[in-house]
Amino acid sequence: MSRTASRSSSVGLQDLGKLRIVGIVLISLVGLIHLLVTPEYFEYAAYVGLLFLVNVAGSALSAYGIYRGARWGWILGLVISIGSFLGYIVSRTVGLPGAPGILREPFTEPPGLFSLVVEAAFVVVAAYVLTRQRRTTASPGEVT
Repeated sequence: MSRTASRSSSVGLQDLGKLRIVGIVLISLVGLIHLLVTPEYFEYAAYVGLLFLVNVAGSALSAYGIYRGARWGWILGLVISIGSFLGYIVSRTVGLPGAPGILREPFTEPPGLFSLVVEAAFVVVAAYVLTRQRRTTASPGEVT
């Protein structure tokens, strides 16, 4: 296979350079934010603290996958970001089972708001990357 042919077949997630860096930074921030507030949430409900630790581990794994140029890294990051976003909304509205009402703090809590912004930004970047990758790998006659 010629060098040109192999280059065109490798177009996809590995050729995204700056977007990969942005994705790694954003998902790492999601994990870091959750790591910093984990002790506080262990006091409220142990399972919430454990979920935060799972978030941290998943964010690190996602960042590694994105670094390696793997599609699963972006997908895992989407699951983590969307899950975290929804968890924050649910905890501030209807509440979480077994967690005291203190988790129903206002939406204006600074770490929570920053986390929402970072998670939403990751979702936008990941959606762009995954749809771009899908378009570049589709065959010319295939409708995307």
